[in-house]
Amino acid sequence: MSNPEDPSSVKTESPPPPAAGSFVEQSQTPRASRFSITRSWRIGDLYKNGSLALHGLGLLFSFLAFIIMVTNKHGDARNFDDFEEYRYLVAIAILSTLYTGGHVFVQVHELLTKKQMFSRRNLALFNFVGDQITAYLLISAGSSAVPVTNSMREGGDNIFTDSSAAAISMEFLAFFALAMSALISGYKLSNQSYI
Repeated sequence: MSNPEDPSSVKTESPPPPAAGSFVEQSQTPRASRFSITRSWRIGDLYKNGSLALHGLGLLFSFLAFIIMVTNKHGDARNFDDFEEYRYLVAIAILSTLYTGGHVFVQVHELLTKKQMFSRRNLALFNFVGDQITAYLLISAGSSAVPVTNSMREGGDNIFTDSSAAAISMEFLAFFALAMSALISGYKLSNQSYI
């Protein structure tokens, strides 16, 4: 018989050892999930801010292209509206300015008010299509004006051709900004849930 007062005679059952890695995995799971959530928030903010910055640059370059070309009038010698290619460049610069300006307005409004004006899915689709079309029109307008400017420069550089070249350069910079934004828009669109 065992003596109940003798502590060595009392059998104590020790808890079974934890399954391999179960305690470690349970203690690391919340930290890992927090890390992945905050990481996805940071990546989402990066795409949102990157898209805003690229549309802001597109707005700036499109507006500069418009202003430089519209003010490219030099008395009776040469005016931008004498050339169809330059009129096309101005029209696309206006269209791009309106598109990127509207886009910047929507994104700034969402950042300030924390309210969405449009659903995420519709906005992602509109951004993708709009960025693609506007970027194509910008590169088309810039490319159509380059040969005219080069042929005029063969006769001699002057302030008219320099201003035209500056406006064309602004169109190409606006194209690059919107082409990069189109990549971000495509990435956002591909990550949308359609279920």
